[in-house]
Amino acid sequence: MAQGKRCRLSDTKPGDRFRIEKVDVPDPVLKRRLLDLGFVPGGEVKVGQRSPLGDPTAYRVCGTTIALRKEESDYIYGETIDHDG
Repeated sequence: MAQGKRCRLSDTKPGDRFRIEKVDVPDPVLKRRLLDLGFVPGGEVKVGQRSPLGDPTAYRVCGTTIALRKEESDYIYGETIDHDG
């Protein structure tokens, strides 16, 4: 699998796949929420659609679709990944 571009989850485009490297949130309550929703290091996320005004964005994680606002997805770092296998 080719190594992708390192970025924040909020920098991805619909259709991208993303592997989480770290969740760096200053607010412990928000960090716990993101971790509980499945945004954990090593986890894979598929970027879904953005709302018509661009925020929030739908993400497919752990078999569930979750909508996050840009300010929440700014705290999730990782890399886009190839699915060439």
